[in-house]
Amino acid sequence: QVQLVESGGRLVQAGGSLRLSCAASGRSVSRYTMGWFRQAPGKEREFVAAISWSAGSTRYADSVKGRFTISRDNAKNTVYLQMNSLKPEDTAVYYCATGRPLRDYAIDEYDSWGQGTQVTVSS
Repeated sequence: QVQLVESGGRLVQAGGSLRLSCAASGRSVSRYTMGWFRQAPGKEREFVAAISWSAGSTRYADSVKGRFTISRDNAKNTVYLQMNSLKPEDTAVYYCATGRPLRDYAIDEYDSWGQGTQVTVSS
């Protein structure tokens, strides 16, 4: 069983940047897709970004495309989310997940999740 721990979330002003990290333990995730999702208060959890096991393929939600970058370091069993030009609407709890989804944007196709890290963007 893999454990995922997110970190890096905090309060930041609009226009600022943050880098989230998700460290995996218990088993290697080097052969698994990694995804970032987020959930704002009163809203459903939504897809943010995903990266294939080889890092050869990435996907982004339209709302973050051009501002966020997902990357991974398989040697460190860690995935990152670099978030630039943050907006108040990016405020949410950010979760990382791992699995072998057929559709890397589909929440229900990931089998392991972290506890989340809070990102708050002030205007």
